[in-house]
Amino acid sequence: MSRHGDAILSPSMELLQLKAFVAIADSGTFSRAALRLATTQPILSRRVRQLEQELGTELFYRNGRGVVLSEAGKLLAQYARPMLDSAHRATLQIQALGLSPVGQVVIGMPSSIATVLAADLVQEFCLAFPNVSLKIMEGYSGHVVEWLTAGLLDVAVLYDAPGLKVNIPHADPVLTDELFLIGPFHDRAHLGAGPVPVSRLAQLSLVLPSRPHGIRVLVDEALNKVGLVANVQIEIDAMHTMLSLAEKGLGYTVLSASSVIDLVQAKRVRIWRLAEPTITRSLVIATSSQRPSTKPARALTKMFRQRMESLMHAAVNGHGNTGKAPPPPTIS
Repeated sequence: MSRHGDAILSPSMELLQLKAFVAIADSGTFSRAALRLATTQPILSRRVRQLEQELGTELFYRNGRGVVLSEAGKLLAQYARPMLDSAHRATLQIQALGLSPVGQVVIGMPSSIATVLAADLVQEFCLAFPNVSLKIMEGYSGHVVEWLTAGLLDVAVLYDAPGLKVNIPHADPVLTDELFLIGPFHDRAHLGAGPVPVSRLAQLSLVLPSRPHGIRVLVDEALNKVGLVANVQIEIDAMHTMLSLAEKGLGYTVLSASSVIDLVQAKRVRIWRLAEPTITRSLVIATSSQRPSTKPARALTKMFRQRMESLMHAAVNGHGNTGKAPPPPTIS
């Protein structure tokens, strides 16, 4: 490339200098270019002088009517106009991106949350970000942790239960979730009204997931505190099947109230608060350190938090228990 071409590609050349140069070339005078750019003639003169010093040649010839491009100026104009056009288009596209983002957001969450929250969350997100696709990955909290660590998720929702050993930066607590005993509406074990002591879990036929599922760990540890062992008759690592068996009276299970709100309101299952001790776990939202933080991902996190809080309050108000209503969840 020519000496002029090498100088044109100099990284020290600024867009403001090129804007001044093109405006003068188009206007034919420094005064009209200054009006066009809403600046002053001395500023334009300084920018053109800097360009000429960097290129080592004059870009304009002065005459009585104004200025005209030199041969070097004509060559520079061939490069400058496309560069300014590209910069302008990039600016417009980036600004549009802020108003209407595109791309994909991936969120991982336990099935117990996705079952009751995914549809409404998807609907709200898609209305807010019509050009962004949303992907939901369901799994146990341990799986969600693995996906987040591997960089497969933008946002992770998981329960930080003992034994899970969640150690993730950028994790914020959402609420402290209380677990309840879930059983058939006809109350085959005649538990009656009021809280059920955790010790009864050593006598009731239970349908629970296997270890190291967080719920199973929590139930086992609660019973260990009173010197007992859970009477687990059926181990199933699928929430839908657990609930189906509980509804049919084939066993009792332990879940969050939010997981069964629809079944409780339909009088298909019953819910009892566990006591002596209560069983709780922390629900947290974590963001990936391996993926960029985007506006849609941040908005999705906020939407989830708001919907989860609303869902938990609804579960408390419509718990469907024949005894005393459970206390509201602790919102973090």
